[in-house]
This record gives sequence, C-alpha cells and structure tokens, in this order.
Amino acid sequence: MTVFLTVEDLMALVEDLGVGPVRDVGLLESAVARPRTSLWGGDVYSTVGSKAAALLDSLVNSHALVDGSKRLGWLAAVVLLDLNGWWVEAPDDDAYNLVVAVASGRADLDEAAASLRSWCVDPKSR
Repeated sequence: MTVFLTVEDLMALVEDLGVGPVRDVGLLESAVARPRTSLWGGDVYSTVGSKAAALLDSLVNSHALVDGSKRLGWLAAVVLLDLNGWWVEAPDDDAYNLVVAVASGRADLDEAAASLRSWCVDPKSR
C-alpha cells in the first residue's frame, strides 16, 4: 500500500526548508491529491516513481508558495519515495537540472519518473 503525503506534511516541509510563505493552500491540497488520482478503478500514476514525479510537477508548477516551490517539490518527491521504501541518491547537479527541466516544461512526467527511478536504491543495500 502506497504511503502518501498530506498538506500537513507539506507544511512541515515548508517550515523545515525555511521557504514560503504559502500563497495558496488550495494548490498544496491539489498537489497532494494528484498522486492518488484514479480513473476507471485504476491508478493514473501506477508506480511510486510516477506518483513522486506527479507530486514534483504539481508543486513546482503550481507556485503554491511565494518562494521555494522548486525546493519543496524536490523534497516532497524524495520524502514520498522514502516513505515507500526507496532512498534517493541523486547528484546535486542532476537533481537541480531535473527540477529546472520540470519547471520549464523541458521534462515531462515520464522523464521525471525515469530520472527519479534511476536514482533510487533499496535502503537495505546502503
């Protein structure tokens, strides 16, 4: 069973990151709902990687914060993966480039999910 983030989780991440303030809580609610989306009884985002990519995309592009949407998007995606048993080991430059590509529309969800998957390791192997 997939573990999802809540708006309260995002608010805690905002505080931990020292970003914000929150401009629109409704956009945060929408972002945390997106990975749970289902259609005709099936998950729209079928893997944890695609769920994390959808969360990243929503947070980065909705601009729910006055400042720090990209940082929140990255951290939320990493936390979602971690809560579901995957540890992200991404080089800083590559992570930055992915977030900027998502923000600019140069990376779609499939590309973002593939990048996230490529950086995931089983935490038991660490």
